[in-house]
Amino acid sequence: MARKVFFSFHYERDAWRAAQVRNSNITQSIKGYVDKAEWEEIKRKGDKAIKDWIEGQMKGTSVTVVLIGKETADRKWVQHEIEKSIEKGNGLLGIYIHRLKNINGEKDERGQNPLDNVYISVDGKLKRASSYFQTYFWDLNDGYNNFSSWIEEAATLAGN
Repeated sequence: MARKVFFSFHYERDAWRAAQVRNSNITQSIKGYVDKAEWEEIKRKGDKAIKDWIEGQMKGTSVTVVLIGKETADRKWVQHEIEKSIEKGNGLLGIYIHRLKNINGEKDERGQNPLDNVYISVDGKLKRASSYFQTYFWDLNDGYNNFSSWIEEAATLAGN
């Protein structure tokens, strides 16, 4: 079953890498991905506009895919998107993309998993989201062929 997916990532640093993931599997309904001009317009309108855009993009999604680059865990809006995803009941999936090449053909250093920074309640106990939801390496774990199954797994863990 195709699921609606929201992508969370550090736009300025990882948009090119994120596009490689997004464009690899056309069976998914993609949300949370904008071009540079649209993103700049949203940012100019301020924090409320960004929050409203995020909430609008998350409508109808069942899984949030966090694409992890070198600085993703430090990004305010990525953290906000993860927290909103948990509130909404979305499944979470982390995918390291630092080894994918950017527009200049460069790979990056591995960053911290932002799912380490948030907690979820599982059977009445607080757990790090990273200890419940899976994180994969796009290239090493054959994301091109496994992406759909990772999304289904995240949705199932969230009860979707």
